[in-house]
Amino acid sequence: MKILVVGGGGREHAIASALARNSETEIFSVMAKRNVGIARIAKGVRLCSETDISRIISYAKETGVDYAFIGPEAPLEAGIVDQLESMDIGCLGPTRAAARIETDKAYCRDLMKLHAIDGCPKYRVFHDPAEAVSFINDHEENLVIKPIGLTGGKGVRIMGEQVDRSGAVAYVKSLKGGVVLEERLTGEEFTLQAFVDGNHMVPMPLVQDHKRAFDGDLGPNTGGMGSYSMPDHMLPFVSDTDYENALEIMKATIAALESTGHPYKGILYGQFMNTAKGPKVIEFNARFGDPEAMNVLSLLCSDLSDIVVKITDGSLLTAQVAFERKATVCKYIVPSGYPESPVSGDPITNVTGNGPLLYYANVEERGGKLFTLSSRALAFVGVGPTLEEAERITEHAASSVRGRVRYRRDIGTMALLERRIAHMRELR
Repeated sequence: MKILVVGGGGREHAIASALARNSETEIFSVMAKRNVGIARIAKGVRLCSETDISRIISYAKETGVDYAFIGPEAPLEAGIVDQLESMDIGCLGPTRAAARIETDKAYCRDLMKLHAIDGCPKYRVFHDPAEAVSFINDHEENLVIKPIGLTGGKGVRIMGEQVDRSGAVAYVKSLKGGVVLEERLTGEEFTLQAFVDGNHMVPMPLVQDHKRAFDGDLGPNTGGMGSYSMPDHMLPFVSDTDYENALEIMKATIAALESTGHPYKGILYGQFMNTAKGPKVIEFNARFGDPEAMNVLSLLCSDLSDIVVKITDGSLLTAQVAFERKATVCKYIVPSGYPESPVSGDPITNVTGNGPLLYYANVEERGGKLFTLSSRALAFVGVGPTLEEAERITEHAASSVRGRVRYRRDIGTMALLERRIAHMRELR
């Protein structure tokens, strides 16, 4: 079997690594920048923009791939799945229309409202910046400001936390497109990802991501500094009822998409805020999260290549997907100054995957040495019978890296988890 992996980040390295566990799977890759880890396991690599659909199609024809696994969101918005499927190449990823659940935030909220799907916060959509500014000035409560289109996970602004009212107004005026203004939710975030074959949904272990740049959840938002999961695949501040409600929200969303004539196939990522009244949808993504993909794929016992086949032909069953009952902790190594003024071109040394799993992201290899680029460089994922053991494995490797880099030491620690639990207890 030949599978094309589109994308070159840490998420895609985790995808390629999971596919490579099947010795009969040949991996080909398309990515904008050469990923050291993917290049080592792929039979062929094509360097080009991940939204250059014509070149990707040409490479798919050249290599004769049977399937494609789409990692990032930008090629989904560009319609890569529609084009590949027209060539009878099965895709793990939704069509352009179905991917609007992520690529168009106004569409997502309106779909939830139209189908009366639980978990939708109060919101308003504005296509005229002047009307949005007037709404902000006329409302005393703090709001969440979301550009309608893709922003690489860094476009959301939260009034009262990241910007004041005048900053919110200035931000809305600076946007070129429309904006969604939502009520600000209070609670604890969690991520529920699922394999979806158009009809069946198979959930994966719950994960909690950490967007803030510095320890203690301080600093600006990033693409994600790390994440963790627990041995029971749950999170201690998410009750069984919360989990079931989140599952039903995901299922209802898939059914709503199917009713529009655009059935959903691929990975559905639900980011939830667990509030005093239960889970609310922060957003849906039409692909694996990064770093959350590294947590769940590091635990996957089943053959990911087989899952790809079953998703594309609509025959995936829950019994065909299994995950190890262990904890994971992922910590990203990032260049100094990330995310606002990252320092690139500096060497990174003492990088070893002995103990934790090592996933490469935005790092360059020259003469056998690694150098930083402008984004998250690499990630360590520790797997262990307990959260403490998984964190110990990850921390040992991360703390050994040398160079003008940093990482969040508190991710996966019991101290941070206890604060999450206490916060949820206070809310309820």
